[in-house]
Amino acid sequence: MKKIIALLAGGTTGEWVVSVRSALTIAQNIDTELYEVYKIMMNDSGWFYEPSDSVKIDIDKNDFSLMIEGRKIKFDGVFIAIHGSPGEDGKLQGYFDMLNIPYTACNTLTSSITMNKHYTKVIVDGILNLHNAKSVHVFKGGSYSIDKINTDLKLPYFVKPNNGGSSIGMSKVKHADDLSMALEKAFNEDTQVLIEEFVNGREFSVGVFKANGKIKVLPATEVIPANEFFDFDAKYTPGATEEITPGRMSAPELEMVAQIVTDVYEKLGCRGVVRVDYFLERETGKFFFIEINTIPGQTATSFIPQQVAAMGITLKEFYTQLMKETLG
Repeated sequence: MKKIIALLAGGTTGEWVVSVRSALTIAQNIDTELYEVYKIMMNDSGWFYEPSDSVKIDIDKNDFSLMIEGRKIKFDGVFIAIHGSPGEDGKLQGYFDMLNIPYTACNTLTSSITMNKHYTKVIVDGILNLHNAKSVHVFKGGSYSIDKINTDLKLPYFVKPNNGGSSIGMSKVKHADDLSMALEKAFNEDTQVLIEEFVNGREFSVGVFKANGKIKVLPATEVIPANEFFDFDAKYTPGATEEITPGRMSAPELEMVAQIVTDVYEKLGCRGVVRVDYFLERETGKFFFIEINTIPGQTATSFIPQQVAAMGITLKEFYTQLMKETLG
């Protein structure tokens, strides 16, 4: 008997459009012999199912159900494809926990913590072979000093919203005079901002997931942006970034990275598929943790579909493994 699955897309942030594109990839690759899928859209005006031949049908939020032609549809599980809030920060996870509906993503606590870049770095600090760039964590309206930041950190550095994704609101600061403007840009997206020293390294992104009870590491993608750094345009504009999958790493580097990202997955209590971004410092080869994304993009230009192909399995096989592990 098929499981009835809600594919939840949209959201209430600037990442809404990325979520819709991710959901399209997922919907096209779910095994319809195992799952009956309903794509549920979420935006500021509500949660709804929109059949191609009908008007929008609102979700009953009391039990996350649908009423279609007198038939009440209750879901066996939810494939969350919402990037940013409320799909990635624990809000939806808490809602589904209360309704006892399983979902594909990390649990409420892990989702909430990992949306905060600074808190995540504090937790993973101490993992063997993992390094964190020196940073300063500031709050909007707080008592931070721009002069002190410029004294404490070496230029250049990155200024980024502490919560959020897709590099929205992020800047690279090369001159001390530009810090105020970069902070203002980041504070437009969040009330907390992280300022990190630049690491001269090769950038990589790697997917990690659990299947059949075992943590598996996908082939990493090496990221060579045409822009100064891997910003929103570089992430989602075809051709704006050179992406090499599998990334160019030596056998010892591959072994080290696999150990570190597996430890990160375990220490943060992850579920489903996550993506860990990191640098390998050019001079030393040291692994510098950038961030973890607990609902990584699944668009045509996203890393996870590339890495799944490089692993030698289809997206249909990958999503089936993912859903069997997380939804039962």
